[in-house]
Amino acid sequence: MSTTTRKQREIRQREAYLLDVARKMLMEQGFSGLSMDRLAEATEYSKGTIYQHFSTKEDLVAALAVQSIENRRELFERAMKFEGRPRERMFAIGVADEIFGRLHPQYYKAEMVIRLANLQDRADVQRRKLLRERDTECAEWVREIVEAAVAAGDLELREPWTAESLASAIFAIAVGTHIGLAHGEPLFGECPMEKTCWLKRESINVLLDGFGWRPLYSEWEYAATRVRVMESIFPEEWRAIGEQP
Repeated sequence: MSTTTRKQREIRQREAYLLDVARKMLMEQGFSGLSMDRLAEATEYSKGTIYQHFSTKEDLVAALAVQSIENRRELFERAMKFEGRPRERMFAIGVADEIFGRLHPQYYKAEMVIRLANLQDRADVQRRKLLRERDTECAEWVREIVEAAVAAGDLELREPWTAESLASAIFAIAVGTHIGLAHGEPLFGECPMEKTCWLKRESINVLLDGFGWRPLYSEWEYAATRVRVMESIFPEEWRAIGEQP
């Protein structure tokens, strides 16, 4: 039993190493520059060994995406426990996304590149299924907060808008901001992760103010909400990004 456990641990460690190297390669050379041959050369593992972990290049990038979204999902799940008005809870989800982007910029950038690639045909079925499930789960959490705001009387949605469509719009801004900065040159020069997080946060709050979701961004001290989120949910991450609680 102990030998099997040790072997499984070694396999997991090897796969984590392969993913680390593949992620760096993806960021430096893009999707077209990533290949099993280059990964084998960079890691000094045989292609046969690499294929024991990933059946195709698409399967490899799907594994990278799974690794990324699992990390972000854990932060989102914790943010959902924040107590406050629905819009404050939505703000907490935004803080979780900011923490993920600032602590794991390579994960986030790689995931944005991966989302532009077509993984449907050649990625492992289980990895594709897990990606859909995790994406759906995060989207459902956002939708639940929108519905809570409607139920509390903080938000009134008029046709054709629904909780699902507003949640989709929020995701579109968040993902679109990062895709635009991860794929190609930014329109307005250099944009560090901190500025990207600010741009995303401000854009989403303009959207939510436009829907009249109370309390409005201009009428509430959301900076204090951010401090409460950091103190109660993410104290260790707060220190890690250089902001003392």
